Amino acid sequence: MQRRVFLKSGALALVTMGLSPSFLRRMVYAQGMPAPQKGKVLICLFQRGAADALNIVVPHGDASYYALRPNIAIARPGAADGAIDLDGYFGLHPSMAPLKPLWDRGMLAPVHAVGSPSSTRSHFDAQDYMESGTPDVKGTPDGWLNRFLATKGTCDECKVPASPFRAVAFAQQTPRIMEGPAPTIAMSSLNDFTIRATGSDVERLEALYRTGSADLIHGAGAETFDAVKMLKEANPQRYAAEHDAIYPKSPFGQSLKQIAQLVKADVGLEIAFADVGGWDTHVNQGGATGQLANRLGDFAQAIAALVTDLGDRMDDVVIMTMSEFGRMAKQNGNGGTDHGHAGALFVIGGHVQGHKVHGKWPGLAQEQLNEGRDLALTTDFRAVFSEVVHKHIGATRTDALFPGFTSTTAVGVV
Repeated sequence: MQRRVFLKSGALALVTMGLSPSFLRRMVYAQGMPAPQKGKVLICLFQRGAADALNIVVPHGDASYYALRPNIAIARPGAADGAIDLDGYFGLHPSMAPLKPLWDRGMLAPVHAVGSPSSTRSHFDAQDYMESGTPDVKGTPDGWLNRFLATKGTCDECKVPASPFRAVAFAQQTPRIMEGPAPTIAMSSLNDFTIRATGSDVERLEALYRTGSADLIHGAGAETFDAVKMLKEANPQRYAAEHDAIYPKSPFGQSLKQIAQLVKADVGLEIAFADVGGWDTHVNQGGATGQLANRLGDFAQAIAALVTDLGDRMDDVVIMTMSEFGRMAKQNGNGGTDHGHAGALFVIGGHVQGHKVHGKWPGLAQEQLNEGRDLALTTDFRAVFSEVVHKHIGATRTDALFPGFTSTTAVGVV
């Protein structure tokens, strides 16, 4: 095959592996791969579709909750299929029982009535605003996680080549939150990454990349194969979870298992991202059982397995969940809930401020609802995100991550 044709097809193959163009352009190894690295890790998990906060972190102490949801409310603690009590006022959905031990250990910090100040009820716009970090500002070119990567811990700053696995998303393509000039990787799975990057055909391709003329394609190929070799050393296909952790077989569960693999392989991971859909419960949402309960069971089991698997490494890891908005306080006529406003999220880690449901509770009485129908917003999501990235992974320019936003009070989750 002529070299120019081989390079062209090879470049397309590398793109299908999920490597962003910025990764291919900027990841340079003058003296080979960097040594294995340990450090703080932030894992962001996006619940796409607007998760129902009121049935996730249940305000069983608010009588209005039961008046608004006569058929889908979660019963009070102590009743059959009742909420798992946290503090006498709030509880977890019973399907989230795997997370209760984390609360007991002080590792689970829920935040309620949190979300975007934008009034949009569009999934697309609300997700865009949360991932760009700029509510109601369309056209922001990059995501806030990429802005963190670009402003903290760069090669110019640390004088050491950044790991090619510094920021990894388990997704078919780079998520909005990680788009931007800083190098990132998106992949569907570690196994696909290594399988596609092994074999005699790829070895011949690598030889052409490494010995060809010093053009962009040659440089990109050399850097890519260095990353592949680094991952092969971690041997993801032979990974076994520790501490009797059992991950769900779902795509989400397997994504979290692979995040654990990267954390424990010490390949320099700082940011990991995964998302899971299925939270748009307009019809037949269910209460303690049903559609939402099934989704929450998988979600909680996967997170609990990740924490168990990582063991003492959770001292250096924070897991943060998010969803674009919550759902209406009152159930609809189809046994579900429509698009709402404020929601809930979780911050999980070895050094979070657990044993407390954070955020100011606005109440669910008619006069306390946003627009007379939604849980009102009392905590801007940017206050939580900026606090976590500042205190956990050392971001010093939170104004650059969330332009135009200044938090007036500490949330206190970390």
